[in-house]
Amino acid sequence: MDGKFILNFAPTGLIHSKEITPEVPIAPTEIIEQVLEMIDLGINMVHLHACEPQIGMPTFRKEIYADIISGIRRKNRELIICVSTSGRLFSDFEERSDVLDLKGELKPDFASLTLSSLNFHKEASINSPQMVRELAAKMMRNNIRPELEAFDLGMINYAKYLIRKRLLRPPYYFNLVLGNIAGAQPNLLTFGLMVNELPEGSIWSAGGIGGFQLQVNAMAMVAGGGIRVGLEDNVWYDPERTTLASNRDLVERILSIARALKREPYTRREARRVLGV
Repeated sequence: MDGKFILNFAPTGLIHSKEITPEVPIAPTEIIEQVLEMIDLGINMVHLHACEPQIGMPTFRKEIYADIISGIRRKNRELIICVSTSGRLFSDFEERSDVLDLKGELKPDFASLTLSSLNFHKEASINSPQMVRELAAKMMRNNIRPELEAFDLGMINYAKYLIRKRLLRPPYYFNLVLGNIAGAQPNLLTFGLMVNELPEGSIWSAGGIGGFQLQVNAMAMVAGGGIRVGLEDNVWYDPERTTLASNRDLVERILSIARALKREPYTRREARRVLGV
């Protein structure tokens, strides 16, 4: 088992609101504050979604991402920053790829690349083959590495197709996301198959949807992989859904498991080297 790991923090997503939980950061200033707080705990990577500050609705606009990235980098220049190109709410290539046009100090290190279409509980994330290829190509042109989002085995196979088409270059970084109602489920056999099918030269983290977050994080920790954790995937601290979690709660819990297993996050400089940033 590898001693050190990627600790990928997902503080907020596309569907959570203050009505669901007051703990979720919505405004850029809130996101920045929570990311900086988690840097002190040891995160080495952050997976960002942005919201319009006045209305609290998800946005694709690079200007909002720029505000968040600049706020983080003013305080810490080593944290690996990943931005979202999700197709869950936005379907147009120009919208989804807008954030990839950030330059210089504002350019993200990574951008998410969901490898196929999939259904969530109430909506779909549409990722046509053309969309995936065009996003991958733009990331490569702009020297932004893809965070490869795989919700099932087929998505891993499509990543291998993109490698053959020279749209991905190693090292490949995968987020394995289990527990979605229309995706891979969080059992040891399915999890093991996904890890086994990753292309050579892959580094991976794993996260679980909803009540499966702790289960998947624990499996990944024991298996020697990295962790994706945060309120984007799960707002509850307990499976019974009696206690709302904070991002600090979720990160501190996984770090306590890591300490018990004699594991620790890479330093941010080490993580950059491992991920080829």
